[in-house]
Amino acid sequence: MIIACQSCASRFRVDDAKVPAGSFQVTCPKCKTTFTSRPVSQPEPAALGLGKTPATADCRVEHPTPAPLFKTAIAAPVTAAAASPLNSVNDLAAALNRLLRPEQSHIALRPAWDRRRVLVCTGEKYRELVAGQLNDGGCEVFVAADIQQAVERMRESRLDVVILDQDFDPADQGVAFVTREVNVRRPADRRRLFFVLLSSSKRTLDAHTAFLQNVNLIINLNDLPELATILERSLREYNDLYRDFFISLNLNPL
Repeated sequence: MIIACQSCASRFRVDDAKVPAGSFQVTCPKCKTTFTSRPVSQPEPAALGLGKTPATADCRVEHPTPAPLFKTAIAAPVTAAAASPLNSVNDLAAALNRLLRPEQSHIALRPAWDRRRVLVCTGEKYRELVAGQLNDGGCEVFVAADIQQAVERMRESRLDVVILDQDFDPADQGVAFVTREVNVRRPADRRRLFFVLLSSSKRTLDAHTAFLQNVNLIINLNDLPELATILERSLREYNDLYRDFFISLNLNPL
C-alpha cells in the first residue's frame, strides 16, 4: 500500500503482507516524523461495471412521440368512367357559381397539393369513423392515442383543424390539456386553427354553445356519419367570414 507522510507529504510503499489489520505507527524515512496510519480497504467495483440493473436497463427519459399519420388500406384506382357522376355535377356547379360571382374571383383558393391537416383526438370508439371520413375527403389526418401524442403533434406541426371528443384520454384529462393548448395560442395562430368539439349532449351547429365553449364547431355524436359534410360546410362559412382578412395577409383559406 502507498502511505503519505502527514508532515512532509512524502509517499512511500509498504508491503501489503506486513500491514497489520488495525491502526499502526509509521515513521517517515525522510523527515523521521511518526504518525498513525490504517490499512485502506480495496474499493468495490462500480455498480455499472457489474452489468445492467433494473435501474439502468430501462431508460428513464422518454422521447415523446407525436400523433402518427392515419393510414388506410390502398384502394384500387378509380377510372374516369367509374367516377361518380355526382362529383362531376358538383364540380360543374361550383365552376358556374364562380363565373356568376366575378367579385370573388380574386379569392385565393387552397392549392390541391396543400392538403388540409387534421388532428383527431377522440375515444377509441369513434377514432376510425372520424379519421376514415377525413382521410377519404383528402385531408392529411393525424390520430392521437393519448394526450402526449396530441400535444406533441400540435406543437410540432402546422394544423388546420383539431377535432376533440369529450371522452379523449380521460385518465390524463385529455380534454382539458388539448383545450388549453388551443387557447394559449396567439390570436393570429388561433384564427388559423378550426377547433371542433364532439359532444353527446350538445346540438350540431349550435353556434351559441360553440361560442361559450370557445370552439368553432360542435357536432353531436349522433351526426358523426355526416361529419365530413358538416365540417366542409362550416369551413366554407368560416373562410367566407375571414375572406378579406386572409386576402389582406395573402393567406390561403383553411
